[in-house]
Amino acid sequence: ENHQNIWSQRYIELEISEESVGSTKVPNITPSNPSLGISLGTKRHSYKKYQNEDSSILNKSRIQLLKKNDFGSEGRRIQSWERAYEELVSFVKEFGHARVPRKFLQNPSLGMWVANQR
Repeated sequence: ENHQNIWSQRYIELEISEESVGSTKVPNITPSNPSLGISLGTKRHSYKKYQNEDSSILNKSRIQLLKKNDFGSEGRRIQSWERAYEELVSFVKEFGHARVPRKFLQNPSLGMWVANQR
């Protein structure tokens, strides 16, 4: 039961994040809410296993909740990539180069995104 409560709490936090940021793409390392980032990293891994028809710890009701929020949507990934690219373009305009530090304090997700693109 406690596990169910934690899962539900993290799901609510995901919905709140999506409303405020416009995306379910929460980094695994989220200083403002470390538990949410870690939890979503686990959910992403489990969801990918589900999509690949591998054994997954997600039950059908949880999968439906995640689908409701376009959690695994390819379209969301494209939108997230395009948004991150636009942030990189802004960074280049401001700093004159595209060498975003991995731990860029002004925009940690941009630093991680650039590192992942390399």
